[in-house]
Amino acid sequence: MERLEASIQGTIFRNEENGYSVLSVLSGRSEYTVVGALPELNPGEQAVFTGEWVEHKSYGVQFRCVSCEILAPTTVLGIERYLAGGAVRGIGPSTARQIVRHFGEETMTVLAEYPQRLTEIPGIGPKRARMIAESFASQQGARQAMIFLQSYGVPSALAIRISEHYGVSAQDVVRQDPYRLCDEMEGIGFQTADRIGLALGIPADHPHRVSSAILHLLREAAAGFGHCYLPEEDLLKEASSLLRIPAETCSRCLGALLVSRKAAAELPEDGSSRRIYLLPFLEAEKEVASCLRNLIAAISPGSFPHADRAVARFERKHRISFSASQKEAIIQSLETGVLVITGGPGTGKTTIINCILSLLQPENETFLCAPTGRAAKRMTEATGAEARTIHRLLEYSGEEGAFMRNETNPLEADCIIADEASMIDLPLMHALLRAIVPGTRLILVGDADQLPSVGPGNVLGDILESGCVPCIRLTDIFRQSGESRIVLNAHLINHGNMPVLNEKGSDFFFERKPLLREAAATIVSLVKTRLPGYFRFPDREASVLSMRNIQVLSPTKKGECGVHHLNELLQEALNPPRPSIPEMEWGDTVFRLGDKVIQTRNNYDLIWHRKTASGWEDGSGIFNGDIGFIVQVDPEGHSLIIRFDEDREVSYEPEDLADLSLAYCLSVHKSQGSEFPAVVMPVTGGPSMLLTRNLFYTALTRARKLVVLVGSEGVIQSMVQNNHVARRYTTLALRLRIKRN
Repeated sequence: MERLEASIQGTIFRNEENGYSVLSVLSGRSEYTVVGALPELNPGEQAVFTGEWVEHKSYGVQFRCVSCEILAPTTVLGIERYLAGGAVRGIGPSTARQIVRHFGEETMTVLAEYPQRLTEIPGIGPKRARMIAESFASQQGARQAMIFLQSYGVPSALAIRISEHYGVSAQDVVRQDPYRLCDEMEGIGFQTADRIGLALGIPADHPHRVSSAILHLLREAAAGFGHCYLPEEDLLKEASSLLRIPAETCSRCLGALLVSRKAAAELPEDGSSRRIYLLPFLEAEKEVASCLRNLIAAISPGSFPHADRAVARFERKHRISFSASQKEAIIQSLETGVLVITGGPGTGKTTIINCILSLLQPENETFLCAPTGRAAKRMTEATGAEARTIHRLLEYSGEEGAFMRNETNPLEADCIIADEASMIDLPLMHALLRAIVPGTRLILVGDADQLPSVGPGNVLGDILESGCVPCIRLTDIFRQSGESRIVLNAHLINHGNMPVLNEKGSDFFFERKPLLREAAATIVSLVKTRLPGYFRFPDREASVLSMRNIQVLSPTKKGECGVHHLNELLQEALNPPRPSIPEMEWGDTVFRLGDKVIQTRNNYDLIWHRKTASGWEDGSGIFNGDIGFIVQVDPEGHSLIIRFDEDREVSYEPEDLADLSLAYCLSVHKSQGSEFPAVVMPVTGGPSMLLTRNLFYTALTRARKLVVLVGSEGVIQSMVQNNHVARRYTTLALRLRIKRN
């Protein structure tokens, strides 16, 4: 890291949201450009910047700053330039000249300690003097807070956010209890707060530190592993290890959290270690179980007379013949308050939905929904009826931060069909059920053998495990059964058998490339040239069509064939840098016009715009797993415009970019709910906890027309045999069985 001491000449660009600035500075006789997240600096001020020199391809040499120390101006000229720049409310160029002429080099001391003396200047009365003093104190306080935070290793952008959030009290808040940051500011985790806390000398066993760590572990268990609770013994052991203090100390702080209702505990009936929940998850499990029981009880058999005759008429009209399990699923969906229809690819789930819609409409209002935009779009294409995301169905309000549809404003529907139910996590299921009144039919459709939801809970798996909710499991294969090896191989894998590889005329191929570097190069070649030829894409459109139709899925994020490295290789191959194509760096990623990208976290506040026949439609919310393409890049403003689902455009400002990643290659988890014409997947080894049968099965069932595996038969064999499913700590199945909360 280098240091650059310079005076501020002017601000070329500044983003007020995150402080990202481009400054012109003068050091000695040389003028330079400084970029980075910085406090607001005014002409005439002196600062010491710490960072590194970089070469920008468009703007030349720049100093990329990671921290800065602001030096109070000491010369009369520097003080006048600082005050004349508008930094202090109530002082313009003329007043600045008068103040500096009167007080000289003591000006800054007067402003800070004796502001009442400003009334010595003609035209400045007591009221204006107070305004100037308050503005000066506020600005100095925010800057001191930034300098204070940076001295404890807090990055500039984060220091700006903290100082803006707490204002002049930021320094006092952080000194008294830095662990407040975890609870009160999104994006600040325990590690950041703890680094500040320990540097400030807060004792290792301080109750605030221990309580914050326990809550952090519960949140991480939910976000990283899908747990709704942790056994008390495990939680205390992890907390003790993280904090390096005795478990007994952690236990005392846990007791205080339980008393304050920041966490909740339940004692299992078998007397084992208590279950420790974050309170919202405990309440959600209780209410989901209660709502499901109420929905089941509200509709009794016989409520849809002559259902079997209606199914027979549908068969004759459409010249199809349902299997016994399909007929049972359709009839039960009409005569049951809640029904789960589960089955693998090609088992007729979509045909069943179409039949149910035909039999219920137009007399009954039926809503179709799915957890993601891509899944909802597929549902619309398959049924011809409008399907919405669950968030849109529940009328999520980004401004209010809540669903407008709930128990006091329920959905007015006779039937709700939710597809891709394996992806619905506990909080989303809780929100959906709160908006459904008893008497409404709820049909959950999904593949129970796929990976569970990314979010906390194991809703579909728990419902099936409970045995208390009517369920039909489809096993007969119908779709493309005579020609699609994808469907047949998916079912073989699901039953623990090796897939058939490279069968003549097949849509399922394997390329033997046991060396990681060879496998990565082969994947790039497949996506860039070989598969576009297979699909007969026109040469001039091959790259664009490859990005839209061919998806690389990897079981791992790291390594030669992991998500991160393959994204770099595929971006270079499909959308290389060109002088005419704008791009910008953000962290370790280069975002370029035309790039394929994915949203990695639910952001309910992002506003999208969609052009319709009647004009522009606006909505809020871009969700984890949404895939889009960059259609505009503003390198100076560090902003992007991204088009999702071919019609929704969203503006991404710098504060939103942390939730955006390249999507040429996706993890299998991120591909859930999506379907692609072709899937290419490395099978080159990795941690056994990742290379599992249900992950392999989930990846293959994302493909409609073609699968290509690249790697080793031994890895394929080990994945097929590895039927390990990571256990999630949930109690929904138990609550459904015991019929009480």
